[in-house]
Amino acid sequence: MVTILDSTLREGEQTPGVYFDPHVKLAIAERLDRIGVGIIEAGHPVVGVEVAEGVRLISARSFQARIGAHARSLKRDIDEALDCGAEFLGIFYCVADERLRDYSSTLTQAVDRICEAVAYARSRKPDLWIRYTPEDAVRSPRENVLTAAAEAVRAGADIISIADTTGYLIPGSARTMSGWVRRLREHLEVCGLEARIALHCHNDRGLALANAIDGFQAGADIIDVSVLGLGERAGIVDMASLLAVLSQDFPGQTGWNLEALPELYRVVSRYSGVPIPVNLPVCGRNAFTHCAGIHTQASLKNPLHYQSLDPAPFGRRSEIALDHMSGLAALQHSLERIGVADLNREMTSQVLKQVKEVGQKGRTVDVEELGWIVRSLQDCRESQVA
Repeated sequence: MVTILDSTLREGEQTPGVYFDPHVKLAIAERLDRIGVGIIEAGHPVVGVEVAEGVRLISARSFQARIGAHARSLKRDIDEALDCGAEFLGIFYCVADERLRDYSSTLTQAVDRICEAVAYARSRKPDLWIRYTPEDAVRSPRENVLTAAAEAVRAGADIISIADTTGYLIPGSARTMSGWVRRLREHLEVCGLEARIALHCHNDRGLALANAIDGFQAGADIIDVSVLGLGERAGIVDMASLLAVLSQDFPGQTGWNLEALPELYRVVSRYSGVPIPVNLPVCGRNAFTHCAGIHTQASLKNPLHYQSLDPAPFGRRSEIALDHMSGLAALQHSLERIGVADLNREMTSQVLKQVKEVGQKGRTVDVEELGWIVRSLQDCRESQVA
């Protein structure tokens, strides 16, 4: 089964304007562990005292997930992360020719620095999981990446991450995540080396999820995600979207507590200040809501006529929206929910007319407002009779 690495508390905090207090980070980590993610990347401790405190708080808890921290290829970063109790360490260093020139470095010097950092981390904590990430891997010369990856594994890295740092890859094109996964795996095998392959996919082109699935099908072992896809620029892979695809469409990809997703998203949204888009898969308000008359009529008989995901595993249920698109079937269903299904035809038509008028103003009518509409029309009729 693929391992999910959640980076809401690290990559997510790189979203402009997003900051989580240490106690909030701990609360989010508790919910991530409840979901069943394999690794919680809790932060980059050297960034600041509060970040380090958050990593320390989370590491002190007995979670099923491994608690991870980020580090540059510097002993200072590594010491800070390990002193916070990290069980997983992500070390990164770019080996793109342009970046090496910018820092007046050669590939050989870069590889030496990477290996020194990995070996040092391994010496400090023998049971540590160590991931080496060549930043912007997919836009770097492939030979540079393969060379650095192999040497990092020789130095003690367990995991190599293929980072699509700028959301550059496109499935089915000449530049794919599956191609990178296969080539890296083949190179390590030729070198007599073994390591797990991780994916870090950014969403600049809206293809992070597609690239993650592409890499997963090629044999990747770990996929980075965040709640709401939070992260730099357009963010990374959205957790709920990925878990929906993996759990529903790939046999053997089970074991996550999917029912806990809505609560996790509520907490992250509240404390990040980032609203949950209404049309977000799985956790968006409208993800399982039917509106158009033809859709609702068919969905009332069988929701799967117009949805491919069963909402139940995700702690959700199918909903019917009442607005200007609604028909009698949707209205009758909603009237039954509020216990007034015995209206005569004339009153039902009046209720539907008013529902449509509200919908034309750009709003939907929930069951509470529907009750108000029914009562107001009944009061109006009674006053006319009197």
